[in-house]
Amino acid sequence: MPVEVIEHLPPELTGPEADHYEVIGSKTTYRLAQRASSYVVLKVERPVFRRKGTEKPVTTPTPFNVLDNSLADVSLLAGLLVDKFQFHLPLYRQHQRIQQASVTVSRSTQTNLVKRAIDLLRPIVDAQTDNVLRSRVLAMDETPIKAGHQGRAGPQKGKMKTGWFWPLYGDADEVVFTYSNSRGRLHIEQVLNDQFSGTLISDGYAAYARYAAAQQGITHAQCWVHSRRCFVEAQKDHPEQATEALQQIAKLYQNEEAIKTQGLTGEKKRQYRLEHSKPAVDDFFQWCRDQLGQGGLLPSEPLAKALNCVLSREASLTVFLEDPDVQPDTNHLERALRPIPMGKKNWMFCWTELGAEHLGIIQSLISTCKLHNINPYTYLVDVLQRISQHPASDVANLTPRLWKTRFAETPLRALIDPRHPDRQSRQPEATVHAY
Repeated sequence: MPVEVIEHLPPELTGPEADHYEVIGSKTTYRLAQRASSYVVLKVERPVFRRKGTEKPVTTPTPFNVLDNSLADVSLLAGLLVDKFQFHLPLYRQHQRIQQASVTVSRSTQTNLVKRAIDLLRPIVDAQTDNVLRSRVLAMDETPIKAGHQGRAGPQKGKMKTGWFWPLYGDADEVVFTYSNSRGRLHIEQVLNDQFSGTLISDGYAAYARYAAAQQGITHAQCWVHSRRCFVEAQKDHPEQATEALQQIAKLYQNEEAIKTQGLTGEKKRQYRLEHSKPAVDDFFQWCRDQLGQGGLLPSEPLAKALNCVLSREASLTVFLEDPDVQPDTNHLERALRPIPMGKKNWMFCWTELGAEHLGIIQSLISTCKLHNINPYTYLVDVLQRISQHPASDVANLTPRLWKTRFAETPLRALIDPRHPDRQSRQPEATVHAY
């Protein structure tokens, strides 16, 4: 973080008798400050010169800019993207903030800048998607989004359509958000498209189970947290039995916490699950069968539905016992997709389906940056400048996971950054005198 040094001088050291005093030391305190609507116009002065004895003048080239014929610096592009998609600040609010700084930029220009910047990032997300589909263990989910108009006349005119984001979480801690205007099984087939083989983890949505059953080389694992919710819903009508079921499921998570605490991986993790979690799982499913065998439960009762639900998923709920790389739930994916429902509380919807696709592209990169402890702003400033000079065959190196190992130590800086090579002659700390 840049530091500005403020010399806070007392009247004795600045008055007419200042020579009567001597400074014998200093004390330091720190405050975190903020500049309101901090926007800067960069005035780049380029000398026109010529070699002595010649008449042909030479003009210094313009510093590289990400978008041709644009007044937007890369720092502004990255700021617009991070403010909207990481911190959920809609463009119209950013427009108000820019206006407050006495800068006139139309909202359509802002939208166009965001669109053009995201289009540059599309090949990176395509490369990240390819790597995610090569995962041995893949988690998949879906979440709704309002995108595009229905185009109907009458009372329905102007009503937004419902689209769906289908996030994929790979075993290298990468997430990509694919978009579809449907929640049908067809999108699962189109995305996976025979490129994925391994274990597919999902919630209780039946489309995943039907897809996995029709494919060779895919094992379907289901989420214990989503199955647990069935018993939470049954607590009101059957508190004793539902609570007992929840306590038995809790034993699995106590074992997972012990595995994490002990740092077990691979075969040791598998053996621990077989020794501790498998007996608990077997006892739980036997308890479920016993509850149904006792009779007295109507098929429509919440507890009967919960028992039948978990028993129908028994095979897929036990996959994690044999494979140490399989999570018992999809919590890691649920955490990664949180920016979508959180963002909807602020920007509400995507105006077009293309806008929803753009949202999926940028959110794939920002969410993956956070998973790898990368500052999204630093990453975007670098790759937006680097992508034009980077070989297309090596675009995968610009995905956050690989970028962290190759470029994070020496990222490309924005011209406004004091660490930019063209500004290295300036002092990293500014001194301000306060009287």
